[in-house]
Amino acid sequence: MPNQLISRIRRNHGLEHASVHILSQKHKNFGVQGNATHNGFYLNIYGDIDEQAIHDAVHTAHQRMKDGEHQLAVHPNCGTGLLTTAFLATLTAQAVVAFEQYRARKSSLDLETFFRALPNAILAVTLSLIVSRPLGLYLQAQYTTEGDLGNMEIINIQRIRTSIVARIFKLLLATNAPTASYKITTRA
Repeated sequence: MPNQLISRIRRNHGLEHASVHILSQKHKNFGVQGNATHNGFYLNIYGDIDEQAIHDAVHTAHQRMKDGEHQLAVHPNCGTGLLTTAFLATLTAQAVVAFEQYRARKSSLDLETFFRALPNAILAVTLSLIVSRPLGLYLQAQYTTEGDLGNMEIINIQRIRTSIVARIFKLLLATNAPTASYKITTRA
């Protein structure tokens, strides 16, 4: 049961990404944020994209993935990549500072040790940022998305009341663009 649930979330996550790819091919100057669940996914659109375009993109993405374009499941702006980047940057910075503290034989971190570690920490974080991009895409392809939709069907696409998540992202994006939220329901 848990494996089936995870598989459904991964396939919905893949279809979410494919839908964003299709929207991006046809529309410019918009933002999008989404999240997948076991029974579908949500899309929050920041820009002037009509509801029919959302329907078309989701159905086109579904068909193209069914036709074998499984790579559409991976998207460079996925949260998996962002989390990978944050994790590696934090880990490398902490490791460098901890090593400098150990090297200086200090039981607690002081300002001098911190500033001595800073150049190496900056270098280590920079390298982690370079490595995190391909690693995040790999992790996404292997663990958080699935390009093979199996027998998944699209049941419903409906515009819903703008979610709190969409409103928070709109604030973070500092945009005045029209915002719309959609719920896409699928069945395995």
